[in-house]
Amino acid sequence: MVKRLLLVSAFLASGLAQADETAPRASVVEADGFTEPLKELKFNPGLDQREFERSTLAALNVYDPFEPMNRRLYHFNYRFDQWVFLPVVNGYRYITPSFVRTGVSNFFSNLADVPNLLNSLLQLKGQRSMEITARLLLNTTIGVGGLWDPATKMGIPYQGEDFGQTLGYYGVPEGPYLMLPILGPSNLRDTGGLAVDFVAEDQINFLNVAEVSRDHPEIVVLRAVDKRYTTRFRYGQLNSPFEYEKVRYVYTEARKLQIAE
Repeated sequence: MVKRLLLVSAFLASGLAQADETAPRASVVEADGFTEPLKELKFNPGLDQREFERSTLAALNVYDPFEPMNRRLYHFNYRFDQWVFLPVVNGYRYITPSFVRTGVSNFFSNLADVPNLLNSLLQLKGQRSMEITARLLLNTTIGVGGLWDPATKMGIPYQGEDFGQTLGYYGVPEGPYLMLPILGPSNLRDTGGLAVDFVAEDQINFLNVAEVSRDHPEIVVLRAVDKRYTTRFRYGQLNSPFEYEKVRYVYTEARKLQIAE
C-alpha cells in the first residue's frame, strides 16, 4: 500500500513539474525607460495649441520674400470669398438642379483636358497622354461635348497636368511663393505656367468656346463659379492663426508631389 502511495506521489510530482516547464513564462520587462515613454516627459500646463503651432513653424518655412504683400492678398481673398464668391456659389447651387451643375462641371473639365494633353505630351508621359486622349474622344462624342463623363465610368479618371508641372518636370525651380488675387496660392513658376495654359487653350479654341467667350463674358464667369463650386477649400476652416503658413506649406509640398508622379 505504501509503495502504491509513493508511486502515485511521484507521478503527480512529475506531472506538475512538466506543466511548469510547458506553461508560458511571464515576460520580465527591464526598467529601460521604454515601458512608459510618457512617464518621464514634462509638459508645460500653460502650453496651448497656438503656442505649440508657433514653436513648429520652422518646419513650415517656404521661400516667401513677398510675404507682406502675399498676406494682404490672402486677407483680400478671404474677404472676397466670404462676401462675394461663396454667396454667388450658394445662389448657383440653389437655383440650378444638381444634374445641371454636374453637366457644367463635366463640360469645363472636358475643356481642361486639352492643356492636360499638351502638358502630358511635353512631359513624355505616354500612357497618361493616351488616357487623356481617350477621355477627350469619349467625352466629346459619347458625352455630347463633355456634358457627360462616360470616360470616368469606363475607368479613365480625370488627370490634371499644367505647364507649371511641365516646367518643374524639366527642373525649373519654383521661385518665390505668390498669393494671386482670387486665384489663391501659387509661385513664380506656376504663375507663368498658368499664363501659358491660358494662351494655349485660347489659341486652340477647342469646341469654339474661347472665341464665343470673347463676346459672352458670362461663360468666363460661369467657369469661375464652377471652379469655386468644385473646390472644397474654405478660408478659415483650419481654425488656426497660422493658416497662411499652413496653406503655403501644403501648396508647396503638393506641387512637388504632382511634379514627381
